[in-house]
Amino acid sequence: MNNSLKIALIIFITILSGCSKKKESSPSYNKGNLTILTDESFQSVTEALADGYMINYPETKLKVVTKKEDLGFLDLLNGKARIVVMSKELSPDEIKEYEKQVELKFLPAKFAADAVIFVVPNTSSKESISIEEIQKGLESDEKEFIFDGTNSSNLNFVAQKLHKQPKDLKFSVIPGSKNLIEELNKYPNKIGVIGLNTFSRPYDEASIELRNKVKILPVKSKGKLYAADYSGLREMNYPFTRILYFLANEGNFNIANGFIRFSCTQLGQMIVQKEGLQPYNIYKREVQMR
Repeated sequence: MNNSLKIALIIFITILSGCSKKKESSPSYNKGNLTILTDESFQSVTEALADGYMINYPETKLKVVTKKEDLGFLDLLNGKARIVVMSKELSPDEIKEYEKQVELKFLPAKFAADAVIFVVPNTSSKESISIEEIQKGLESDEKEFIFDGTNSSNLNFVAQKLHKQPKDLKFSVIPGSKNLIEELNKYPNKIGVIGLNTFSRPYDEASIELRNKVKILPVKSKGKLYAADYSGLREMNYPFTRILYFLANEGNFNIANGFIRFSCTQLGQMIVQKEGLQPYNIYKREVQMR
């Protein structure tokens, strides 16, 4: 074999080897690792969806990490996270910053209807709460309401609904929704503010135990009472219904976008429903009569 042929053969093998390596390491939705940032309020449904994805794609490994909503969004903008779960409506400036930093169009992937709920100890005589009471209470130095933390999705959402900034509200804090429920009976005159997904799983023993410790207050708006149940969420009549959505900084169809697509398809939406939340995408059941 002459030298020219040897050189040509070496070049060909090198190119073939390079292409093979490139193919093996190319982005994929069905293999690889992904960390999902979520506020504690949405942790349960996010973990359930992640588990479902890993069952369907065994070569993937998804890790759910809890982080306050505002901080998770900042991590996404700064490239420290690839995907986050959100609930608050972003301001025009926040959307502009997202599109600038991520270099993608702002397209929130909506997947569930959740709610911020108001709870009291199950021994309380209080049976409901009005929008006016909530607004007045959050302006009072008595700090009648207890949130699960600052920068949290629950605080952000309530402030947004009342057309306020979180810094303008007066409230107390017990870190963590589950801790808040456990300790609420120590403060019989206070009202806890948590996310429904904290204990929305219908048949989960831990959720049932937490639900039994508190009473969920229906919210009165314009003379009518609305509950945070399937009907209230589906019709969005419950005043503090919120839509959960994903934001990613991934432009190609890699694992983050694969997970988003899975969560919004029928299988993912069935998982959302099993979590006790309202699926955002409602699929009709077809029944064939024989």
